Amino acid sequence: MRTLKKLFENNVKAVERIKSNDPHFFTKLAMPQKPEYLWIGCSDSRVSANEIVDLNPGEMFIHRNIANVVVHTDLNCLSVIQYAVDVLKVKHIIVCGHYGCGGISAAMEKEGHGLIDNWLRHIKDVYRFHKEQIDSFSTYIERFNLLCELNVKEQVANVCYTSIVQDAWKSGQELFVHGWIYNISDGNLKDLNVCISGMDEIASIYRIGG
Repeated sequence: MRTLKKLFENNVKAVERIKSNDPHFFTKLAMPQKPEYLWIGCSDSRVSANEIVDLNPGEMFIHRNIANVVVHTDLNCLSVIQYAVDVLKVKHIIVCGHYGCGGISAAMEKEGHGLIDNWLRHIKDVYRFHKEQIDSFSTYIERFNLLCELNVKEQVANVCYTSIVQDAWKSGQELFVHGWIYNISDGNLKDLNVCISGMDEIASIYRIGG
């Protein structure tokens, strides 16, 4: 069990399958990456970014965490954004949540879940910001789905509030920040009609030096 033999066997089979379809696949993959997209998504094992949008390895830079949250004290997430924007020069940052998100569900509960409660506080804040709208729905599933969507929109805003993204815009770099949500039950993506591409599209209080 220490070597997880089955996974190594799967790797061998996968390499053979890929090479049979494209003998030069790994040679091309070893070249420097030039993705146009940064995907900020949930760690949920059912949500695989490349498969959802049918892109090959190397075409999308990916960051994942519980409930696709962007926090300004999270150096991991900020470092990914900085590398994607400043070094890889991605043109699109996609924040993609999903319905049925366990992190969102846990944030809606009142009982404790341990260490993760500190992380879920950020989602509880989203609920608090939009409490009147969320509570206007009569069923739990409607409130749950809406919070999944509102969380995406809030994280899109948080991406745009970073000095990284704002500095890119001020320098004239083309950069779009999108908000999407994925439906695990049917495999379809939904555009939440959130796309921000410049300083003038965010609240003035969050603009840095602008």
